[in-house]
Amino acid sequence: MNFFLRGLLIGFSIAAPVGPIGVLCIRRTLANGRAAGFVSGLGAATADSLYGCVAGFGLTAISDFLVGQQKPLRLFGGLFLVFLGLKTFFSRPAVESARSSRSGLAGDYTSTLLLTLTNPATILSFLAVFAGLGLGTRPGDYRSATSLVLGVFVGSACWWMLLSGGVGLFREKFNPTRLRVLNWISGIVLAGFGAIALWTLLR
Repeated sequence: MNFFLRGLLIGFSIAAPVGPIGVLCIRRTLANGRAAGFVSGLGAATADSLYGCVAGFGLTAISDFLVGQQKPLRLFGGLFLVFLGLKTFFSRPAVESARSSRSGLAGDYTSTLLLTLTNPATILSFLAVFAGLGLGTRPGDYRSATSLVLGVFVGSACWWMLLSGGVGLFREKFNPTRLRVLNWISGIVLAGFGAIALWTLLR
């Protein structure tokens, strides 16, 4: 339980800062409802738990490989963010509001999962936090590592549930015109995140 609570706090803290995933979650919640926003967050929570597995179980070969592949991962993530930004900017609110199929939710989940996995800072954050707290350093302690990773997933999922639920309270106040403006702002922000990632890569 001690390791689970620590993982809960770590997962919540790493998920909380508003970045491109947070912008996507907010936008999808307002455009498509709380389910779309929460499922988007679950994609990020899944990626967080996978990286938590790498750090918690001491899988140094995988972590070294991911850190060594920062450039191609950042390139893919940057291009993906630019694509999502442009797609969001030019999307029509009426069409997006009507999309509530399982395939749409699956796409929301997959996109945020890929975006989080292609962010090298995520694995570095987990490695740094786990090392700083002395977690995941005891070889063969799979029970503690499992509790830790489960806590990371639950903590991250709790943040996305709170965010999508809170934003969902304001959904009724957004008419098609406001949703169009939201798409423009979200698209610019997402593409901006992608452009920054590509710029740092070029530098």
